[in-house]
Amino acid sequence: MTIKERLMADFKEAMKSHDEVAKSTISFARAAIKQYEVDNRGAELDDQGIVAILTKQVKMRKDALSDFEKAGRTDLLDSYKQEIAILERYLPEQLSEDQIKEVIIAVAEELQIEKSMSNMGKLMGPVMAKVKGVADGGIVKKLVQDYLK
Repeated sequence: MTIKERLMADFKEAMKSHDEVAKSTISFARAAIKQYEVDNRGAELDDQGIVAILTKQVKMRKDALSDFEKAGRTDLLDSYKQEIAILERYLPEQLSEDQIKEVIIAVAEELQIEKSMSNMGKLMGPVMAKVKGVADGGIVKKLVQDYLK
């Protein structure tokens, strides 16, 4: 079952069970996917493209969490955390920090990159290419910096 099919099935299930948060979250995700397809002249997205859109949706919500905390909006904070949990069901499992460190070390050894902050760009690009979709870019950046220091 493709991610698009899972989204539709889960949307129907949320409607039947009157789960408003799941229904609206999945509806927004499906709308973002549809908008991308319309913008790109009806190009049908595969699972990888859908994962990219859902990852962007999760990132937007995570970015908003800190703003809600500062403003003391616990109602929105809780709602966004629920939405993030719903969207993360459709994303591949994220790598742990230890797994990311292993990728960083392997790439650095393969490309013979010396430990120096001046090599940040040389290492960051190839590492991100290997962990795209399964690791948060902010965490990868921090771990690459730690490795190069």
